[in-house]
Amino acid sequence: MSDSYQRIMTVVGAGFDAVGVAVIAAGALLAAVRGLARAPVESNERYRRFRQDLGGAIVLGLEFLVAGDIIRSVVVAPSLENVMVLGLVVLIRTFLSFALQWELHGRWPWRKPIAPGCADDGRHAEGACR
Repeated sequence: MSDSYQRIMTVVGAGFDAVGVAVIAAGALLAAVRGLARAPVESNERYRRFRQDLGGAIVLGLEFLVAGDIIRSVVVAPSLENVMVLGLVVLIRTFLSFALQWELHGRWPWRKPIAPGCADDGRHAEGACR
């Protein structure tokens, strides 16, 4: 690979990192503003909504940070050590995403949301849930 190509990809990777950090910071600020600006609601509900907004921003920001890591690890300096570090970062990010999904929605990402009034197994007192 040419030296100029590696420099360009380093800048692109750093750009993804910057966007990821900006998304997390802006999302935290937006979540705080939305939490304070909401009509008076029960404090537990306000806290839950704040956590959902903040968690969504963190997950989205992590996606950009992983993209930056992929570019730098695979394109700029493709070594076994860098790819192993990348694998560890992706594993940690995946765990964080699953943990945030569980905390925010009370279910794993691969499970469909439960319709209001439905039991967890899909049954409903007045008939089948859709």
